[in-house]
Amino acid sequence: MSDLPKCPQCGSEYTYEDGDNFVCPECAHEWPKVAAEAVEAAKVFKDAFGTVLNDGDTVTVIKDLKIKGSSSVVKVGTKVKNIRLVDGDHDIDCKIDGIGAMQLKTEFVKKA
Repeated sequence: MSDLPKCPQCGSEYTYEDGDNFVCPECAHEWPKVAAEAVEAAKVFKDAFGTVLNDGDTVTVIKDLKIKGSSSVVKVGTKVKNIRLVDGDHDIDCKIDGIGAMQLKTEFVKKA
């Protein structure tokens, strides 16, 4: 698999490099390599109140969260230690005592 970025215009995964640019063969969109690297480096994760989060932080859940496929609920005020920030549908990978491995969105936590 290629680790080139997907096309920001059409989402095609068949991009290729052409000098200092990336090119999409499906929609003919071109964008500079520097801009793509800056977007990846500029990803900043913030909690529900705008505080910047980092790997290893402790956060507190601000809303009851239902767990898919289970009758369990993560209650308001639950502290989650040693979070790991990731790109994707959910921003936080963590382990919650009594529940196990979870993925959370930053919009439902505040930095403790």
